[in-house]
Amino acid sequence: MKKSFPFRLEKWNISFLIDKRSAAITGILLVLTFLVFLLSTGLGTKSISPAGVLKSLFGLGSQSDAVVIHQLRLPRVLVGMLVGASLAVAGAILQGIIRNPLASPDIIGITGGATVSAVAMLTLYPAVSIHWIPAAALAGAALLTLVIYLLAWKQGVSSTRLVLIGVGLGASMQALTTLVITTGNQFVTTKALVWITGSVYGSNWKHVLALLPWILLFIPLAFVFARAVNIQQLGDDLATGAGNPVQKHRFILLLICVALAGSAVAFGGAIGFVGLIAPHIARKLVGPSFGGLLPVSALTGGLIVMAADLFARTAFSPLDLPVGLFTSLIGAPFFIYLLLKSRNK
Repeated sequence: MKKSFPFRLEKWNISFLIDKRSAAITGILLVLTFLVFLLSTGLGTKSISPAGVLKSLFGLGSQSDAVVIHQLRLPRVLVGMLVGASLAVAGAILQGIIRNPLASPDIIGITGGATVSAVAMLTLYPAVSIHWIPAAALAGAALLTLVIYLLAWKQGVSSTRLVLIGVGLGASMQALTTLVITTGNQFVTTKALVWITGSVYGSNWKHVLALLPWILLFIPLAFVFARAVNIQQLGDDLATGAGNPVQKHRFILLLICVALAGSAVAFGGAIGFVGLIAPHIARKLVGPSFGGLLPVSALTGGLIVMAADLFARTAFSPLDLPVGLFTSLIGAPFFIYLLLKSRNK
């Protein structure tokens, strides 16, 4: 029995094989994502049944349900799902090109660059409109990644130098963020601390529409370069021998990571460990090939953030806790487990 089947678009000269197991897992995760989406949209101070949520989505529900769903919950759930998918795909790409299971946007410093610039904007320029924070976060992520890339360059960029310099600069960014916070006033400091923890509280349709283009552009672009990630996992020498332009593709893939991680942090704050956990779960489900790994990682990341946000706002009601608190509670032990597992490698 064949494990894959071909998909061809002869008009555009596109063809590739689809793994049956990956397709089945992706379908199951799509159904699970839809179910968690319905639960998350319906549960809260005012509970709405899944049937009521569906009616409201199609414009058939009551007016009160429509206000709660469309104005309050739906934008928050969608932002959480998109942020989780972005962080997961960025983490999967980093783990592939660096060939290190501990790599993720928050661990090698990309998230740190976004965080310090956004917190500096919040703390040092409180009069500036909050709409500039996403731009500051993206600029910070891009600038720090450029610095990491330049410092790691020595007749090309090796994965080992990239991760070591990234970890070092990421730690420096954490220290700089703490310094900026301690110099700010109490009100702004509280707001910055919530943002650092990671929260999708207060998300609206403007955030959804601002984040969606980044997802629609850069996740498909990641699929285009999936084969480049597959071959780079063999090592630089073998990849070069096979005709792969390693440095060019590595730079493009890093840009994709910056765009996805930077946009996610810009709208969801520094939600930790999603980019680490989701690719590992996906790898256990469908294996290491990036053709199947990327969609499963994206769906897994979206599920993690949606479920964590649902728990954060319902388990301790009327408190609405940051979603990053719960992803970190899961992610920190998982990170320690990976360290122990790989200590002899």
